[in-house]
Amino acid sequence: MKVLVVCSYRNYVINGVAPFISEQVDAIINNGVECDYFLVTGKGVWGYLHNYRKLKEKIYDYKPDIIHAHFGLCGLLANLQRKIPVITTYHGSDINKIGVYLFSIWSMLLSRWNIIVSHRQERRVICKKKYSLIPCGINMELFRPLDRMECRKRMRFDTNIQYVLFSKMFTDPVKNYPLAKASIDRLNMHSQKSGKKTTLLEFTGYSREDAVILLNAVDAVILTSHSEGSPQFIKEAMACCTPIVSVDVGDVKKTIGNTRGCYIVESDADKIANALAKAVSFGTTKGRERIIQLGYSNDLIAQRVIEIYNKVLNNNE
Repeated sequence: MKVLVVCSYRNYVINGVAPFISEQVDAIINNGVECDYFLVTGKGVWGYLHNYRKLKEKIYDYKPDIIHAHFGLCGLLANLQRKIPVITTYHGSDINKIGVYLFSIWSMLLSRWNIIVSHRQERRVICKKKYSLIPCGINMELFRPLDRMECRKRMRFDTNIQYVLFSKMFTDPVKNYPLAKASIDRLNMHSQKSGKKTTLLEFTGYSREDAVILLNAVDAVILTSHSEGSPQFIKEAMACCTPIVSVDVGDVKKTIGNTRGCYIVESDADKIANALAKAVSFGTTKGRERIIQLGYSNDLIAQRVIEIYNKVLNNNE
């Protein structure tokens, strides 16, 4: 079986492919499926459409059995040709943002099968008989618990500071940095007597290996997003057994479950600060056990995706 993966080019990673996509593809390859990429460049609908001729050339040269598109606009682009069956995965922004969702609707209608990553997306799936709910998995061998003190030394952390990791870059409006900062400010205000300062770190510019060290070095992670699909940030923190404070978005509540040291709170700075005070002093969680229980390893997720490939191909014969 040959699969052509169609996804957007990301200039912030070495190979141009978002890690949650490339790591899933690697796991699919490890399960015996041949895969190659077509990377979409440009912005907006017209930017995507300008890739159509090159995509047709790639299809002609590679001769895939299936196209697996990631995100709605890539799914719509892939479906402009009708010879090769298309499976499209929707990761969140293509469902949550109404302007993009309108194009995702066409992708859902045209795709042979659709994959969503969170139960919150189900209400917006218009093709109820041709979709599956499959979150992106994580690399459990890479994201694992490490010695916190050693990781803090490698990150050159100050021993007198508590570090909280924000889910992405501060400038991403969807991630709601102002709420996270306000929460940290309140936490620092309440802890003036103890003299323990908490610093908020931006999660950007790290290699995958350094990201593991960082997740093990911080005292807690925080997610304050306006919307999410199935955030890898939370699953990776769980796999590293790092305490979590998050608002109730995407599938975070399901992922965390009843894991002690991980807190779901309202989008309120005072309540988030109170939860952070507990999280930064908690220590190591049992989040990894929860991730294993949910079956969120890349290998198991890849097997579920391959089952869909086979289903589509069998129905295509």
